[in-house]
This record gives sequence, C-alpha cells and structure tokens, in this order.
Amino acid sequence: MPRYLIEATYSYDGLRGLMKDGGSGRVDAARKTAESVGGHLESFDFSFGERDTVCICELPDNKAAAAVALTIGASGGATTKTVALLSPDEVDQAVRQTVDFRAPGA
Repeated sequence: MPRYLIEATYSYDGLRGLMKDGGSGRVDAARKTAESVGGHLESFDFSFGERDTVCICELPDNKAAAAVALTIGASGGATTKTVALLSPDEVDQAVRQTVDFRAPGA
C-alpha cells in the first residue's frame, strides 16, 4: 500500500483543541482518519518549527490521500502538506525506466 508523509500546522483553533484533547487524543484522531479511508497510521510525532506534527500513513491511493488532506484543511484546525513516499525498490525500478527527454538547450 502506498505510504504518505503528512505534515500539519495547527491553526489557533487547532492548538486550542490540542490543549483540550492532549497529544494522545490527536494520535487517536489521526489513526481513525487513516482507517476511515482504508489505510493505516504508521507513525505520528509532534515537532518544533514550521510543522507541528509529522505522520506517516499507508493509504490506498492518491484519492484517499487527497480526501484526508481536504478534510483536515476544511476542518479549520490545521493545514497540511502531503508527500508521496517511495520505497527503495520503487526507486530502483524508476532508475531502470527508459525516459525520452531532451534537456532545455540541448
């Protein structure tokens, strides 16, 4: 199943919710969200800096990943950045793939 890195930044309301529910409450919510689209929460961590949380989810496809991101954004509690992750085997396959490309100016 494809894996996705989802970074989230809480809004003011999202931070208030975090203060109310605690960190464990947010992990439970993330787990339920991933499972609701047929996926699995692999890891969830809080972080300092530009992003407040970082999680890795296995999700069925890009449609499910988009649905998660759109739902989180529409809640008003956080904004997200979603990155599709590739396994080493997928990268091995990619580097062996023939691609017809001409660089600019070549």
